[in-house]
Amino acid sequence: MIVNGKQQPLAESVTVLAYLETAGYNSKRVVVERNRTIIPQSKFESTWLLDSDTLEIVHFVGGG
Repeated sequence: MIVNGKQQPLAESVTVLAYLETAGYNSKRVVVERNRTIIPQSKFESTWLLDSDTLEIVHFVGGG
């Protein structure tokens, strides 16, 4: 699987939510694009990732 332009091993099929948690992302503060389609946060738990997927993960940082 390619994540943010870098090859990442995917040992087993996991959901978007599980991947985000394992990779240390706060799932409430990210936007995930899978194969050029944005995945709504409401679908993170039911969307399964494949080794052939390409992900772009953008996280938001608060500031003032």
